[in-house]
Amino acid sequence: MVTNEQRRRQLAREKFERQQERREAARRKVVRRNAVIAAGLAVVLAAGATAFATGALSGDDKKDKSDAAAPDSPPAKKPNPCAKAEPGVPATATWKKEPELTVDKSASYAMDLKTTCGTVDIKLDAANAPHTVNSFDFLAGKGYFDHTKCHRLTTGGIYVLQCGDPKGTGQGNPGYNIPDENLKDSRLKGNVYPAGTVAMANTGQPGTGGSQFFLVYQDSQLPPTYTPFGTIGAEGMKVLKKIAAAGEQSGAGDGAPNATVVINKAVVRKS
Repeated sequence: MVTNEQRRRQLAREKFERQQERREAARRKVVRRNAVIAAGLAVVLAAGATAFATGALSGDDKKDKSDAAAPDSPPAKKPNPCAKAEPGVPATATWKKEPELTVDKSASYAMDLKTTCGTVDIKLDAANAPHTVNSFDFLAGKGYFDHTKCHRLTTGGIYVLQCGDPKGTGQGNPGYNIPDENLKDSRLKGNVYPAGTVAMANTGQPGTGGSQFFLVYQDSQLPPTYTPFGTIGAEGMKVLKKIAAAGEQSGAGDGAPNATVVINKAVVRKS
């Protein structure tokens, strides 16, 4: 007998597949219209379209009205648990190609996301995801993530916070793509990304990762097609739980977080 939870997850996955098909059709249209612009937009979509079963994270953030009726009234907004962001504006620089691979695959790397809500400490997996860790090392060194908003929180079916977009819209990107890595990680059992995982966003197509990534604060069922490249520490999980508890603005389980989550500074260090 199919339980309500199983049915809900099935409907969520079906919704995601429909949205992915529409986004891919739009991408092909852009390619035909203007090859130069399309090259840039392909990266934009790659960065902004994380495959979340509750609705893929695209730049326009439009909801599929055919899947669920809007609530009669929006829920009361929960208090903002985070501090005011430090002065500064997000970077606008982009690069034409992936940075040279200089990361030491035998070394240990860590990343601290110093946010308005607290520091999210992350252990990076350079051995199994060298291109991804190398890219984050490069971008963090350029200040690419500084003063950027974590623009999307999902609180139903999939439990993640998405960050890494200087535009804060789901459409920002560094100008290049990186290959998928570590998709056979033993931790991804039963198509579940466990709580504490840090993984890349993409369009659902191979090799479409950019700069956007998601932080899993509760076990989330997803196909193993999103590069897992880090693990969040205990203190970082407390910060994520605080952000998640504040909810998101749409009231539908998928939208901008009520908490003002801004990365004041991202630091990658070799240890």
